[in-house]
Amino acid sequence: MKSRLVPIYFPSGKDTPDLNRQLDHLRTLLAAEVDWLPPVELGAPLPAGADAAVFPQLLGDAYRLVPQLKAIPLPLLVLTSEFGTMSMWDWEIINYLRLEGMDNIIAPYNFDQTRHICRALVVKRQLRQSKFVVYQDNPGEGMQADIFKRFYWWENECIQRMLDRFGITIDRRSFRELGEAARQIPDAAAEAVWNDWRDRLPLSNVSDRQRNSALRLYLALRRELDVDSRIQGMGMNCLNESMFSDSTPCLAWNLLYEERRLIWGCEGDIVSMLTKYILHHSLDVPIMMTNLYPFLMGQAALKHERIAHFPAVEQPDNHLLVAHCGYLGVVPQSFATEWTLRPKALAIVDENATAIDARLPEGPMTLAKLHPNFEAITVAEGSLDGYAQYPGSDCLNGGVIRVADGHRLMSRLASHHYLLMTGHRRVAVQMIAPIFGLTVEAL
Repeated sequence: MKSRLVPIYFPSGKDTPDLNRQLDHLRTLLAAEVDWLPPVELGAPLPAGADAAVFPQLLGDAYRLVPQLKAIPLPLLVLTSEFGTMSMWDWEIINYLRLEGMDNIIAPYNFDQTRHICRALVVKRQLRQSKFVVYQDNPGEGMQADIFKRFYWWENECIQRMLDRFGITIDRRSFRELGEAARQIPDAAAEAVWNDWRDRLPLSNVSDRQRNSALRLYLALRRELDVDSRIQGMGMNCLNESMFSDSTPCLAWNLLYEERRLIWGCEGDIVSMLTKYILHHSLDVPIMMTNLYPFLMGQAALKHERIAHFPAVEQPDNHLLVAHCGYLGVVPQSFATEWTLRPKALAIVDENATAIDARLPEGPMTLAKLHPNFEAITVAEGSLDGYAQYPGSDCLNGGVIRVADGHRLMSRLASHHYLLMTGHRRVAVQMIAPIFGLTVEAL
């Protein structure tokens, strides 16, 4: 899919050589990202279906036409240079219009930003046509009810806010029924999948039964995907209601991402799923969810992971241990520097379950998560400095992340679940945030 952009021109700039030349530049540069609608004069009705308006040319007329500019109900992209970005001569007009309250102006200053914006516009449109499926029955009950009853993503209010803000539909289905459907799939079907993947799936100490159970769950999920093209993400209350399945969905999420780029949601966390969907498909960067264990939490974090101490580091107040289900978390193979499927680590899941032991590349990293009111997103840049192993614990291979200010992070975190993106992505997130009506809280 491509974004649909409508060029807007000022009355005094109609059919001028500069305008036509710039439109030609943009059509060539963005041929793979944009379906161009016919240009429209400022103040004229806009065509139906436009994702955003583009100014190929800014003129001094803008100072005298603020009411007409404010009346445009779309994001306004400033693409006035031959390189598909804003021109340096645009700063005065852009700043003036923003001071007049026009927060919908987006002015990319490098071409990667322009491409991210075009992808984000498609994501915004796709959300209104899509659904996330979540498998759960009684999410407040189960194996660790005292913990799981606290999570906002179970609330009807959360689902309604996601619908109101982004148009995404949440389809709740029975985890009990899914688990039963998976158990009914014959081993021969699981073996057929294994034959297709065996040269590409590293396993360690995983029995044939464990492997086949994981693949049956994958097949049950794939069957439901095949009959509903609107599904863009799937999640499962895989820990708290683990009694409904003899496996965990980690391998399924890996396979379905690699085959279809399906977004996955551990523990049925739809807020993480939405954050992941927006950022991954807009920025096209590796992203996954994990738990945060700030060193500042001390024993409250150590006890949960059943470890005696955090790794020895300089400036421990500015460090986090990140781990989920015994390892870093569900990392698709195409994101990972190392990847192995192992037997489960947590006592909470079935003895037959499995988990992914994988690593993201060390180096710059960005943490992000939507706020529960869906009006802002928190972004914190840091560095994945290494990995820590604690045999016999619930952190067999976790990541060690350094941030700029651990105390500030503690005061502003939106959740214990956070998304990790490789690289420093704060500026990229800030560039696409206005498309979704979001502000960015940088930590």
